[in-house]
Amino acid sequence: MLFSSVVFLFLFLPAVIFCYYIPGKKLKNTVLLIFSLFFYAYGEPKYLLVMLFSIVVNYILGLFVDKYREDRRKVTLILSLAIIINILIIGYYKYFNFLIRNINTVFKTSISIRDIVMPIGISFFTFQGLSYVIDIYRQNGKVQKNPLNVALYISFFPQLIAGPIVRYETVAEQINEREESLDDFTYGVERFILGLSKKVLIANTVGLIADEVFSASTSDLSVLLVWLGILSYTLQIYFDFSGYSDMAIGLGRMFGFKFLENFNYPYISKSITEFWRRWHISLGTWFRDYVYIPLGGNRVSKGKYFRNIFIVWFLTGLWHGASWNFIIWGLYYGCILTIEKLFLGKYLEKIWRPIQHIYTIFFIIIGWLFFRAETLTQALEYLKIMFGFTKHTFINFQAMYYLKEYKFVLILSIIATLPLYPLIKGKIEEISIGSANVMIKNYIKPIILIGIFILSISYLINSTFNPFIYFRF
Repeated sequence: MLFSSVVFLFLFLPAVIFCYYIPGKKLKNTVLLIFSLFFYAYGEPKYLLVMLFSIVVNYILGLFVDKYREDRRKVTLILSLAIIINILIIGYYKYFNFLIRNINTVFKTSISIRDIVMPIGISFFTFQGLSYVIDIYRQNGKVQKNPLNVALYISFFPQLIAGPIVRYETVAEQINEREESLDDFTYGVERFILGLSKKVLIANTVGLIADEVFSASTSDLSVLLVWLGILSYTLQIYFDFSGYSDMAIGLGRMFGFKFLENFNYPYISKSITEFWRRWHISLGTWFRDYVYIPLGGNRVSKGKYFRNIFIVWFLTGLWHGASWNFIIWGLYYGCILTIEKLFLGKYLEKIWRPIQHIYTIFFIIIGWLFFRAETLTQALEYLKIMFGFTKHTFINFQAMYYLKEYKFVLILSIIATLPLYPLIKGKIEEISIGSANVMIKNYIKPIILIGIFILSISYLINSTFNPFIYFRF
């Protein structure tokens, strides 16, 4: 069930809000849990059992970690068991067939491929299950004696399917004690509508261009068309995923949960290092705190330091999907980040800022090419076309059509990657006093938000194109 679907917007969400605010405080978590389990089971009920197994295992192991924390040998064994079980869960459903295909290729064997369908959101709820056990071990949150609370943490529907990855230490106290307020609920609604508009009005529109370009025959491409396709995808994945994160954060706030930000205008970055501090923040901090730092971080020899970077980025690529494209994509960023940390970073800081931005966006776009392409062969073929290493024409009719029909959408999308909304909002709050402030807050802003919401719904009703990129992961 997509947040940007009519079923969610007009049936599921009103029902959960209504039921949540009727019962007393003790039943609110139960209401959220019931709706969260239904939300996950709506698409494919049988995979609910996989998530329930993850919940039960991590709940029991969390109790054991808390019970035996003074016994170093036992608690290490329990923690290792938690890591192994969670990796096996995600490993079987996400990577088993990938492993078999590579074994068959390398050793010329013919091991049969299994008919395995990956449960939606497995990468996210598995990482949250691990976060629960590890944070209990580190005493970054109290163990939950009530299994329903662990179930709610792992299955909570706003962040269940596509994040942000909510670490247990972030919401440990909120699960048991949180306060809802009208201001929080209003902010949640505002954030949800803005996220919905980013996903529906921008991501879906530019996504049409990207999908058509990447599904076209190589012979039908031109240099400009490939650049338009990958630029469209660069915009699509940002507005698709950040829009979904905005909706998740807004939904959480409606029920009193305060999730951390997941995006911070990443396309204004002046280096790749800065980009990864701004993009998918919850994933980056998860790997930093649960993989990079335990490996020694940067407090080791230079060789081990760069080894740690490449381990993290290999795993980051692999986390996104069972494909060599994703692994190459992860190692690609590992290489660039290593070069920046070795010597390039200090030179970047000294050059003209627009050049810093051009450098960053250029390498981001190349990275998204490997991320979007169906195969490594396709990615390399598109790369050759982009830089004129083939006999393809520079421009063709289809490229001209997209430039003519979508130029305003593309321009507005690029402008929307800039932090203009918080800037304008801050300026209005600075100059608005007295009755003017009341007018803006109580009348103008609600009217604008309602208008954006109606426009988004109109688009949803009139369009059949409503994909979500991160459902793949």
